[in-house]
Amino acid sequence: MKALFDIVSHKCSMAVTASYSTSFSLATKMLARSIRQDIYNIYGFVRFADEIVDSFHDYDKTALFNRFEEDLELAIAHKISLNPILNAFQETYHKYHIDKHLVDSFMKSMRLDLHKTDYLTESDYKMYIYGSADVVGLMCLKVFVKGDQEKYENLKEGAMSLGSAFQKVNFLRDLKADYEDLSRTYFPNTNLNQLDETSKQKIIDDIEHDFTLGLKGIKELPIEAKFGVFMAYRYYNQLLKKLKSTPALDIKSTRIRVPNYKKFELLTRSYVKYQLNLM
Repeated sequence: MKALFDIVSHKCSMAVTASYSTSFSLATKMLARSIRQDIYNIYGFVRFADEIVDSFHDYDKTALFNRFEEDLELAIAHKISLNPILNAFQETYHKYHIDKHLVDSFMKSMRLDLHKTDYLTESDYKMYIYGSADVVGLMCLKVFVKGDQEKYENLKEGAMSLGSAFQKVNFLRDLKADYEDLSRTYFPNTNLNQLDETSKQKIIDDIEHDFTLGLKGIKELPIEAKFGVFMAYRYYNQLLKKLKSTPALDIKSTRIRVPNYKKFELLTRSYVKYQLNLM
């Protein structure tokens, strides 16, 4: 009975989220139950694609990615997949009429990570950010507005800005791992071997601009999604504050984290701000 397999698929997506990102898992739990599972389903899909290009160094990553992409296309076409993560994702994809362009753009950026190691121009950088982050925000937005196209169009800019901000924070936080382990640099016109305070501040100014636009969008989100997304915003904003106060040389040599006790403190404070409409 497929209903039972769908339940198993949902549990797999939840397990992937909980295992790979405690912060995203916590924020997702703050969403309304009516949309929570669909966000797990989206996260499971994007996480698996990202893991192929970032982690499976002892295997033929190109072959694995090609197979994953083929299975994705079949899952969308036939509305079923024996890969439980793709089975869960295709359900959300069809349920909310997610634009295929968003999925294709995401996979295009992930494929770039198989061979592209630096982004020398602003246009290349923005294209990668759009495919790796903005479109994920737009997929989630489709769920948040429950497929309402008018609301979706009105909130697109904020969702994309928030996705960009989250991704750029990740890039800045993961400078060391990306450069040393994956030989990748994402920020254009930035020599990571000579990263100084001026270069760091330019990156942070750009992220803060994205956060400003993203917060405006959060305030307009449906009630079912608003607190969960605000929680994610608060977490990433806290990461940015830590990066801002960390010397550029230290950012290149360590990975900035928010400890679990601080995450729960952020949750409490975010809830108070949300209840008092102080967002």
